[in-house]
Parts: sequence; C-alpha cells; structure tokens
Amino acid sequence: MKILMISDVYFPRINGVSTSIQTFKNEFQARGHQVSLIVPSYVTDVTPASDIMRIPSFGIPYDPEDRMMKFSAIVRLIPELAQQNFDIVHIHTPFIAHYAGIKIAKALQIPSVLTYHTLFEEYLYHYIPFLPKQFLRFFARRFSSGQCNQVSGVIAPSSIIVNLLKDYGVKNNITIIPTGIDSDKFAQAHPDQFRHKYNIPDNRKLLLNVSRVAFEKNMGLLLDVVQELKHTLPEIFLIIAGEGPAKKDYQQQVIKMGLQDNVSFVGYLDRNSELIDCYHCADIFVFSSKTETQGLVLLEAMASGTPVVSIAAMGTVDILTDCEGALISTEQVSDFAQKVATLLQDPEQYASISEAARIYAANWNSSNLAGRMLAFYDQVLNT
Repeated sequence: MKILMISDVYFPRINGVSTSIQTFKNEFQARGHQVSLIVPSYVTDVTPASDIMRIPSFGIPYDPEDRMMKFSAIVRLIPELAQQNFDIVHIHTPFIAHYAGIKIAKALQIPSVLTYHTLFEEYLYHYIPFLPKQFLRFFARRFSSGQCNQVSGVIAPSSIIVNLLKDYGVKNNITIIPTGIDSDKFAQAHPDQFRHKYNIPDNRKLLLNVSRVAFEKNMGLLLDVVQELKHTLPEIFLIIAGEGPAKKDYQQQVIKMGLQDNVSFVGYLDRNSELIDCYHCADIFVFSSKTETQGLVLLEAMASGTPVVSIAAMGTVDILTDCEGALISTEQVSDFAQKVATLLQDPEQYASISEAARIYAANWNSSNLAGRMLAFYDQVLNT
C-alpha cells in the first residue's frame, strides 16, 4: 500500500501528533508499505529524507513553536503526487493540512481519512481570550464535525472522543485506534547521567511531567501539589520537560509560590536518549491535563517502570487503570498530593506499581495497533 500522510506538525516539533505519525510510519514501513509525509519546514535544520516533503512555512503569532505551511506550495505538488499512485491520504491536523489533504485526495481520486488528535473545544479559549468561551466551544464543535464529515473515515484515539464526535454531529464511520509504543525502547536507560547533567542530588524525590507547556495542560495543579508536598517532603522536586506558550507564565507562578528550589523547566529532551533517561530518573510521573485525546507519555513512563499519578479525564480514561501502573487522582490538590506521598513513603506499594506499569505498557504494542490501522485503510478502500 502507498500511504500519503499530511500534517501541520512533525519533528523537530515535539508533541503527541509528531510521535503518532512517526510511530505508525515506522511500523508501516517495517511491513513493506510505502509512506510519504507532507509536513512543514522549520527554522531548525533537519536531515533531508526522500519520503518527507518539507513545505515552505511561516511563523504563527503567539505560537513560536508551530509553523503554517504555504497552501499554494502543496497544491503545486499535485502533478508530482499523481505520478506516485498513492492509495490513501491520511490527514493528521485540521489547519492547512486538512484542506490541502482534501484537495489532494480529490485530485488523485483516492479516499482520505483523518485522526482526531486534538480536543479543540477545551483549547481555543486559552488562545483567543477576547471571544466568549461559549461561542468558541460552539465554533470548535461545528468546525470539527464539518471536517470529520468531509473524509471517508475518522480515527479517534479513545472511546470518549468517539462519543464526543458523535455528539458534535459526526455521521461518518469512526474507529478507535490509539497510538502504541515500542515498550522495549524504554526498557534501558542511564538515570544517573540525567541527575549529573542537571545537578540533581541523589536525595531529591523526582516528579516528572512531559508535556507541551500550555494552559490547557492544567499544570497549575502540579505546582499546587508540589507546594503542599514540600511541607512534609522538602526534598520533592518537579521536572517539567517540554516547551510551549505558557512557559513564562508558569515560571512566574513558580517564583510567586516560592518554588524555585522545587521546580525545574528543562525544555525538550531528545526522545531517543535523554528523555528515556529522564523517565527512569523520575520517581513518579505526574499528569494533570484534562484535554488529552490519548496521552502517550503516560504509557512511555509506565514502560520505563515509573509509576504514574494522574487525573483521568477525556482520552486518558482509556489508558489509565487504577493500580495497573498508576494511581488515579481527583482534581483535588490534597488527594493528588496524598497519592504521591503514599507511593514515595511505601516502598512495597511502589515496587508493586512499578512492576505493574511495565507489564501494562507492554499491552499497548505499536505493531498490533499499526495492523488495526492498516485494516481500517483496507475497509475504507473497499467501501
């Protein structure tokens, strides 16, 4: 099969969409399928690849991490794409990529599918605060349902997202296919190297959050948890790995709360080395987002044997099972802090949850989920 994927984000921009695309691409190619990507160019130099078409792009106001592809540059590729006999177009993001993907599919007379990666109704008002939240929520739902009804099939990462899309008015065929992980990749690491590089003493109890540093990730909850824990566990230390538009605001909040000695923002970490070391270095992975469509970082942490304490909301509900590598908390600061403290102070429970985490993460095998995606492609092609 020849698959064309198109997205408004891809590496070196690090997020769940980029990871999902790369994971499926690698699995498809390992099975002998051909995969090509249409993605933005970035200011950062990237290694050229024959199967990745980098489109000229420009910056987006108030969002320095992302780029907007030039629609006309994608359209000019259509005659070349027509010669490559693609079977299907897989759209991963709803901006330029969506409309360009639809145009390509129509021009090539092949079906298109999309993955609904991002919950926009819980997203837009952080970035367009001057418009009423109710209006933005209505707009996001109409926007999403319209796009989902344009394609031949829709992939949702979790059951809650399926139900949400149906409530939006999506009449299309929707299937649940989360992104899997290669759990073996997270089995070995060098946690001591990470502590040494970032000058973290051995006695510090490390909490880790890997995420885009954005308001919709609800990181204020984690700062409140650290503030509560430091009274009884002064050695507590939270590492936030990621970048994003809310980073300066959260850094200022850390200063106001007097948490400079308990919180560190380390930016993006290399996914193939330093990030894995960081997962293993952490005592507990903490997660507070209420807008995830899946939450791959939870599985990555568990595959590293790092217990998780997290709220279960939206897509993370399908991933998290209490005591199966994770303790599920409410949004109450006291409850979240108590669960973290219990794990840190009970070695027997900690060891049990850590071992369960590795076993649980192994069930989310990327190869099996890639097979389900290919079967969905076949279903769409044969409809």
